[in-house]
Amino acid sequence: MEEKTNVMRILEQKKIPFQMHCYAGSGAVSGREVAAILGMEPERVFKTLVTVAKSGKNYVFVVPVEEKLDLKKAAKIVGEKSVEMLKERDLLPLTGYVHGGCSPIGMKKFFPTVIDQTAQEFATILVNAGKIGYQIEISASDLAEAIPIKIADLRV
Repeated sequence: MEEKTNVMRILEQKKIPFQMHCYAGSGAVSGREVAAILGMEPERVFKTLVTVAKSGKNYVFVVPVEEKLDLKKAAKIVGEKSVEMLKERDLLPLTGYVHGGCSPIGMKKFFPTVIDQTAQEFATILVNAGKIGYQIEISASDLAEAIPIKIADLRV
């Protein structure tokens, strides 16, 4: 039986609909590989990126796995001079998640979160479920019920 993650528990508690997808044990690492194993278009599979601003504040950006986050656009959207990717070693202590298993839902502490506007083009998107090998399929509007999000153009 598949494991339930904290993300799934949070969504169930809030009565927010989602579908779980498991690829544990598949060896898939990249977003493209995950999309292929799950039979999903890569444009619908999103990655969660954690950044740190010049001010020291942290921000979360959620973009399609095949796209790159435009750091200048990201900084402007959150009203910062600049943002840079958080160092991998700082991810677990800050968020409670490991690289490759980071979800925008259920971090140790809430950080302002912005999702790329392309999420609105699909009935549902996939984001990590908080553990490597697990994704949740959810609509952008349901994701916005789970956590406060802004929607903006974030891609390079």
